[in-house]
Amino acid sequence: MKYFYLLPLVVLLACSDQKEKTETQKEDTMAFTGAKGEVKLLTLDPGHFHAYLVQKSMYDQVNPVVHVYAPEGPELVAHNAKINEFNTRAEDPTHWEQKVYTGPDYLEKMMTDKAGNVVVLAGSNAKKTEYIKAAIDSGINVLADKPMIIVPEQFELLKAAFASAEEKGLLLYDIMTERYEVTTILQKELAQSTALFGQLEKGTPEEPAISKESIHHFFKYVAGSPLVRPAWFFDVNQQGEGIVDVATHLVDLVLWECFPGQGIDYTKDDVSVVKARRWATELTPEMFGKVTGLDEYPDYLNSSVKDDSVLNVFSNGEFVFQVNGVHGKVSVIWNFQAPEGAGDTHYSIMRGTAANLVIRQDEAQGYKPTLYIEDVAGRDDFETVAKEAVAALTTLYAGLELKPTEFGLEVVVPDKFKLGHEAHFSQVTEKYLQYLIAGKLPEWEIQNMLTKYYLNMQAYQMSR
Repeated sequence: MKYFYLLPLVVLLACSDQKEKTETQKEDTMAFTGAKGEVKLLTLDPGHFHAYLVQKSMYDQVNPVVHVYAPEGPELVAHNAKINEFNTRAEDPTHWEQKVYTGPDYLEKMMTDKAGNVVVLAGSNAKKTEYIKAAIDSGINVLADKPMIIVPEQFELLKAAFASAEEKGLLLYDIMTERYEVTTILQKELAQSTALFGQLEKGTPEEPAISKESIHHFFKYVAGSPLVRPAWFFDVNQQGEGIVDVATHLVDLVLWECFPGQGIDYTKDDVSVVKARRWATELTPEMFGKVTGLDEYPDYLNSSVKDDSVLNVFSNGEFVFQVNGVHGKVSVIWNFQAPEGAGDTHYSIMRGTAANLVIRQDEAQGYKPTLYIEDVAGRDDFETVAKEAVAALTTLYAGLELKPTEFGLEVVVPDKFKLGHEAHFSQVTEKYLQYLIAGKLPEWEIQNMLTKYYLNMQAYQMSR
């Protein structure tokens, strides 16, 4: 009988011991102080150029030794070549030291070596969710390129990864570079000026309160060189369709701009997809060869080849959704190559009761993102109110001006704030390093990551 009386005490002590271990584990994984070199990067299976753009700059908090775990192949060769190019450039060279492991057990080797405390993931999206969960379960923080998931079946695994990260005191974060584009920042900030913008409209499915369109190109230049894409990039089973890939950025911006600092919980808030559709971009063998360097399609793409030679890639998609009554629309379009002088472009409109905030990036703007303020209230003092709202932002963005144009009042931004897409990767990394020092992500970040992937998966299903 004594054993029965002792059993609750044994269980209590075991639970207490487990709690202490968990708390100690959290303290160990959250003990970032900002000290020089304390962050030790790992790079896992870097099949996408976003992996090396994280290393285009150096960071005092990040150790220059980076351990890379990947299968052998042209993607790894290209990744290391670009890091070497960064190290040997004439202006502001980096000094990364790459230590590469290429055995077939590269994932298991990364987890058993424990050579780093933050892993960068940017490659085939088919494996990414599994990589994320494995890294978190092994006690490694994760900085992942979007998207974290590409099919609805992966959503539960992603939720489990976030739950595991919370339990272990780890940070799981995706790379949302578009938050750092200056016209998007100014659009978000000016929408907070009730004198200028009024209140955000609720919108309708036909005329949403906020719309974002992103046009990308398969062939383009990155870091000064023509981008060579792996063949799997054109396989939606590995890269993901456009409606779950680039749309991740756009849904993120909608939540970030319309509900600043506010977490949207898809399990509690009113969140739903209203309508969705997808369509294919057609590529000839010559187009495919120009961007991949390959003479023929690999076997796994044969099911997407029509009319004997034309590759159909379902890289395009759009959907309308609503969050707490606010309607948003996101559109993703992939063309093969941009017009001369152009690149990837962005269009966005936020509709207010007193003004619209519109980003255009067409030929009239020299293919540069440009923010305009449109008066919708017919105010005599519109320009005065706009100047006051813009002047309130000059403490952060000195030199902002307004210029009347056919599109409305243009917000003229000094060139020093136009950093470009590639520079945004270092800005995201710097933000992530700040979160590591804080020991946690803001709760709204975690909620909104899950909600945007939930919306993407709902749109994926509806589009089919």
